[in-house]
Amino acid sequence: MTGGRFIVLEGGEGAGKTGTIAFLAAELRARGRDVVTTREPGGTPEGAALRRLLLAGEGFDWTPEAELLLMTADRAQHVARVVRPALAAGRIVISDRYAGSTLAYQGAGRGLDRELILDLHRRALNDLWPDLTLVLDVPPEIGLRRSLARLGSEGVDEGRFEGLDLDFHRRVRQSFLDLAAAAGPGARVIDATATPETVKAEALAAVLGVLG
Repeated sequence: MTGGRFIVLEGGEGAGKTGTIAFLAAELRARGRDVVTTREPGGTPEGAALRRLLLAGEGFDWTPEAELLLMTADRAQHVARVVRPALAAGRIVISDRYAGSTLAYQGAGRGLDRELILDLHRRALNDLWPDLTLVLDVPPEIGLRRSLARLGSEGVDEGRFEGLDLDFHRRVRQSFLDLAAAAGPGARVIDATATPETVKAEALAAVLGVLG
């Protein structure tokens, strides 16, 4: 993986990850960098099928354990087919969500054991972690309004997690903040209630700092 860099954006619903990733990719490409953008779930054809099963608001009622295993299956396929090959080629990979989201949603949110999640990550992903995690932090009361408005305007049926209660999303948010605190210089928290220009500028500065 010499030369490659793995950057992940995490955060609750409506944090603005998609727009920030598009901005970062364009800025880095303008600087001559070779960038791959991807997402979880859904970064592979197999993952796209799982995404429909996992996120549809009117979809299946997965148990927390089944949800965890499906998310891990998506990630194992994603890392094997997209992330590791790109890193091995010296490319910059920017992913919308990664293992931090599983710790937040299935761990803190659903109440599954953190050590179980980490053990699955070690076994299925060979313990691959990002070079940099950007946590776009937004209070769930604001983020959920944003996300539901976007899903409605786009006509996208991916509102399964948006339908969960505020306490769930508050636990998710705290998990992301705890993840960033534990990661030290490997993570950066960005206030996603700031202007889009401010969020993008802070994200770019953090990424350029890692890329040197």
